[in-house]
Amino acid sequence: MSEVRTVSFGEAFRFWLKLGFISFGGPAGQIAVMHRELVEQRRWISERRFLHALNYCMLLPGPEAQQLATYIGWLLHRSWGGIVAGALFVLPSLLLLIALSWVYLVFGQVGWVAGVLYGIKPAVAAIVVQAVWRIGGKVLRTPREAPWLWAMAIGSFVAIALLKLSFPLVVLSALALGWLGGRLAPAQFVPPNAHARTVAAGAEHAPALIDDDTPTPAHARFSRAGLLRVLVVGALLWLLPMAALLAWQGLHGVLPTMGLFFTQAALLTFGGAYAVLPFVYQGAVVQHGWLSGPQMIDGLALGETTPGPLIMVVAFVGFLGGWHTEVLGPEARFWGAALAATVVTWFTFLPSFIFILAGGPLVERTHGHLGFTAPLTGITAAVVGVIASLGVFFLHHIAWPVPGGPLDVAALVIAAAAAIALVRFKAGVIPVIAACAALGVLLKTTGLAA
Repeated sequence: MSEVRTVSFGEAFRFWLKLGFISFGGPAGQIAVMHRELVEQRRWISERRFLHALNYCMLLPGPEAQQLATYIGWLLHRSWGGIVAGALFVLPSLLLLIALSWVYLVFGQVGWVAGVLYGIKPAVAAIVVQAVWRIGGKVLRTPREAPWLWAMAIGSFVAIALLKLSFPLVVLSALALGWLGGRLAPAQFVPPNAHARTVAAGAEHAPALIDDDTPTPAHARFSRAGLLRVLVVGALLWLLPMAALLAWQGLHGVLPTMGLFFTQAALLTFGGAYAVLPFVYQGAVVQHGWLSGPQMIDGLALGETTPGPLIMVVAFVGFLGGWHTEVLGPEARFWGAALAATVVTWFTFLPSFIFILAGGPLVERTHGHLGFTAPLTGITAAVVGVIASLGVFFLHHIAWPVPGGPLDVAALVIAAAAAIALVRFKAGVIPVIAACAALGVLLKTTGLAA
């Protein structure tokens, strides 16, 4: 009889720490890394169970790659395994973004730094275009196959870009229309297997630690007591920090306001980070003034160059908000900004842990039921239009960096070249950003850029 193989908590901890530093490339790249490491090489989980877990995470708001790491860590080592896996997926990115945000604020006007940012901004606009292309291709299919979904995508674009409606209203409308569409035109709302094509299929492997026929661990089975326990602990982990911030700064303080706002953002991240960025822009830039529109683009550019989920751009937003409002006073601007970034990260990611640890077994019961998945498919269709509106916003700021000023042709050329490289030639995000940054430095130092 063969020896039963196990994975120690220490071995898993070392892997999750490594993953936190190498998880570049957005959700698809991060999921591909986990698949290669966990399914093909380490054999901690089988292909079918990996995709099964991924399907759960795709149904939830939040960063699916981080939630997938949390889910697999939870399967292996109970709740603490999930917490460690999910936290280490985020922590390296938080520390890097705090450092990069400080460099941005202190040295952002230095010639070569300004050149790097000048080149990266058009690359970010191209990445948004790629996101529209990628998500739209997976969800919308063709207008003849899914006219209902196309109408929802176009309607959401008009609602955000032209009518200036709030993002939560668009999401709730899409949820209702998806529920209705699932009954009137169910064939259009069968969600595609979005990630199945991104990983290897059908390969022969040695038996996995969590294999196709491995029984669900006892701790991963649904129970009312387990659900209640996680919900109570999760509620306390939200309420106690919020109560402390309110006692310190009051109802209208910067940090409590950030905590409440980014909790809302965490609950609206259906379809990935790009889907919630218009909501973050409306709140952080327009409503609260924590940073400017161009700074928001710069933050997204920095987020693209660091490991971890792209929604970590919220740490940059929090850092700049804490810096500008001097939450710890003018003599401690860095520490106040770092505290704000940490607070924002806590309230953004806490719901993801609760969704996995409390809702994983519950979602498993409803997986594949059209009545549950059709509203989420509707949200994802609307997300395509929302992301397109974000792309228009970015391109406008790139084309006219000074309102009413001359058209920046060089920036638009960089954006077009980056979009072609990403969409047509399937170039990697990091090489494209690096090339655009180098081109930006060249144009700035030679005086050819605005």
